[in-house]
Amino acid sequence: MSFEVGADAYGRFMGRFSEKLAVELADYADIVPGQRALDVGCGPGALTAVLVERLGAAHVSALDPSAPFVGAARSRLPGVDIRLASAESIPFDDDTFDVALAELVVQFMSDPIAGIAEMARVTKPGGTIAACVWDHGGDTGALSPFWKAARSLNLGVGDESDLVGAREGQLTKLFGTAGLFDIRSTVLTVHLRFETFDEWWRPFTLGVGPPGAYISGLSDMAREDLRAACEAVLPMAPFTIDASAWTAVGLV
Repeated sequence: MSFEVGADAYGRFMGRFSEKLAVELADYADIVPGQRALDVGCGPGALTAVLVERLGAAHVSALDPSAPFVGAARSRLPGVDIRLASAESIPFDDDTFDVALAELVVQFMSDPIAGIAEMARVTKPGGTIAACVWDHGGDTGALSPFWKAARSLNLGVGDESDLVGAREGQLTKLFGTAGLFDIRSTVLTVHLRFETFDEWWRPFTLGVGPPGAYISGLSDMAREDLRAACEAVLPMAPFTIDASAWTAVGLV
């Protein structure tokens, strides 16, 4: 699995979903002017851009472990302090931020509890921690049609449903274990329209994340079989994907 890919590839694969979801996450986390915010695992900057719109560049910081993503986010959002770093080792002092957010990141942390605890460490007492993860466990996430098709060909495929946070209640439990309180949760859903099947399919072939890694390991014949299976599980184009993410917010 790799996120050491170009920002354009990630944007085509997940960016259109994450940009819509970022707005919903910022709303649920009650982002308001005057706060200082940290975007953990910012990628090319979907959520960071929303935070800048609401708070101003001087009040937003971000980090990501992928050098291509950090470079893209810096180019997109000049004036924002964006650093190459992981969630488990955040390079900011204690009590720096009013809110720290992680959009579609917790499931890829090497130690999710440590990552959330680090987010809490750099957030002021009484501040907010927010995170969301696609509902892979309930088959309503952005990538669920792809993994449904893959399972129809290979029941043993690793479909992301076992990733941390991908099932109901898991984020809430993680937040509690990391020491947060007054935790609330919801499901955020975004909708994305595709005019053709190829518009939906081609981003999966760009090598991004678990689906990209899965496809890259297939033979040409197996890849064509997967393509046909995906087309079979989706409605006739144009169609809309309704993508849901488990979401939790807690206080430090």
